[in-house]
Amino acid sequence: MSKSNVIKIGLCGFGTVGQGVWKHLQRTKGEMEARLGVRLELARVAVRDPRRKRAVRLPASKLTTDAMAVACDPAIGIVCELMGGTDLARQVTLAALREGKVVVSANKALISAHGAEIFATARKHGGHFFFEASVAGGIPIIKALREGLVANRFPCIYGILNGTCNYILTQMEELDAPYDCVLAEAKQLGYAEADEALDVQGWDAAHKAAVLAWLAHGRWVDPKHMIVEGIDRITPADFKNAATLGYGIKLLAIIVRDFATDELSVRVHPTLLPEGNVIANVNGVYNAISVTGDVVGTTLYIGRGAGQDATASAVISDIADAAALLRHGKNLHLTSEVAPLPAGGVKLAPLERIRGCYYLRLTVRDQPGVLARIASVMARHHVSIASVIQNASETDGTASLVLTTHESNERAMQTTLRDVSRLASVVDRPLLLRIGEFSE
Repeated sequence: MSKSNVIKIGLCGFGTVGQGVWKHLQRTKGEMEARLGVRLELARVAVRDPRRKRAVRLPASKLTTDAMAVACDPAIGIVCELMGGTDLARQVTLAALREGKVVVSANKALISAHGAEIFATARKHGGHFFFEASVAGGIPIIKALREGLVANRFPCIYGILNGTCNYILTQMEELDAPYDCVLAEAKQLGYAEADEALDVQGWDAAHKAAVLAWLAHGRWVDPKHMIVEGIDRITPADFKNAATLGYGIKLLAIIVRDFATDELSVRVHPTLLPEGNVIANVNGVYNAISVTGDVVGTTLYIGRGAGQDATASAVISDIADAAALLRHGKNLHLTSEVAPLPAGGVKLAPLERIRGCYYLRLTVRDQPGVLARIASVMARHHVSIASVIQNASETDGTASLVLTTHESNERAMQTTLRDVSRLASVVDRPLLLRIGEFSE
């Protein structure tokens, strides 16, 4: 094969994902090269410590500590940004795009924070940015939205976007185990990071939701403007209460657009799902996404959402598309060419427009009149009680009170939560969960 048919690849970052990419790319390299009509060559790899022992060995001549040198090397056509973080990753990505290169990234935090700048830079300088691995690991959800479902508008996209949280919730439910014990086990198994906050507090899923919202609706939504709540206050008792009501509990990202008002809501929070819902039955480290299009109806995507192999699969898919683009001018990612929405486009829905039913768990003093006082506060905010479950509490003299509501809205529930918390008979911080009723 001639030198003109050689495409050189640079990797910035050679941790778990980077090593997985090169391991699997080497395994499938012959078939991919025959299919693409090019030879793929690993040119340089930027690492923090060249002397560190790795499962995948590389010649010392290919290693460098200078990621920017990889990004700006004129011989390299495809730059894989697999470092994580947002500072150096942003610099490397923008530098490569300014050189007109193709950048492949798995970095959802980078895209969520700097996506508008990244795509504007790609458009200006003729570069391209591929990011299939940034959301839901091995599930090709970005290709589905960008290509397979391009004829659709999307009134609702929701699903499980964080495998760590899904594993923890699954274990809590199946083993009747407290959150802290399951989290410790998840860390030992490598499913949770040493600092688990990004996952369990919902921010990782929020970054991914921001990417999906932009793909589906052309609007970047800062996670700070979303409702983002985590799983760390859920207890085994909540699973029992949910089961009594006919539900399971999952951490969901939910993206809803009302096309009549052109309002968009993006949120991440634990949600009660009916036991018959497909996504309610997706367990362990798996991810699942439901996409409702106005033409196709509802489609479902389920698969491994994280880990070396799932993420490497998505990165290699992008490398193949990038190589085809560089060699043949085909497989151009439409998102590289999307212009910003004009002013006055889709707007974020105010809290009072985000409607649904709710689950409210309260620890209260075990004395007469408590439920009446709580009901009075809820009635003041026009929140109607649908059902009541009372259980014994672990603390003497208290009881656990679980209320579900008829349809209300986020504004009313926030003010209700504030005022209920102030009652002398409520002895602990209330837990509010949403109830999800989605068509399939």
